[in-house]
Amino acid sequence: MLKTENLTRTYATSAGPLTVVRDVSFSVEARATAAIVGPSGSGKTTLLGLCAGLDRPTTGRVVLDGVDLEGLDEDGRARLRRESVGFVFQNFQLLPTLTALENVAVPAELRGKLAASEMRRQSAALLERVGLGARMGHYPVQLSGGEQQRVALARAFINRPRILFADEPTGNLDAATAAVITNLLFDLNREAGTTLVLVTHDLELAARTGCVIRLRGGAVEKGGGR
Repeated sequence: MLKTENLTRTYATSAGPLTVVRDVSFSVEARATAAIVGPSGSGKTTLLGLCAGLDRPTTGRVVLDGVDLEGLDEDGRARLRRESVGFVFQNFQLLPTLTALENVAVPAELRGKLAASEMRRQSAALLERVGLGARMGHYPVQLSGGEQQRVALARAFINRPRILFADEPTGNLDAATAAVITNLLFDLNREAGTTLVLVTHDLELAARTGCVIRLRGGAVEKGGGR
């Protein structure tokens, strides 16, 4: 489902070239789960963005859902993400002017393959699944952090993505809420048969995945995979 080969990303800075990701190669099979871990500044989020086609590598390649991203322009990568990819972010990234139900429906609306009534039905069903059936009409400001992340989880699965990228999905939550969100994430992922790739500082969360990729200084640590 995901394969990187000798992936490197270097940025130009006033102090000279800065290599954030260095010669990273790994693969994740369909329906598998993987975690990218490492200290702050090790290149985790940059690597995730490269894998999702949100950024282009300086050298190397990414094959996502059988498609070499190098051969796609910006529009082509956006289409691939719309069709195959879901996202969960640390800061939830909900639209403040939309209700929980409307936020969940956004990816389906952008994809444009569902009638409005079916889109609403599926969005409502997902909110029920994450325990927010009574909060569908609430706006993000009216929801706790844990509730906002539940909305974000429901939104991530509305298009039944083939792969889900999660960037520190429990990073802004207290321990008890993080445990609830973690269980929901893995339950929804298993039910949908989705491949999961997540970035986390939480080694207990990482240990629940089938593969752990350890970064340091932008490179995979020697012996740093499982």
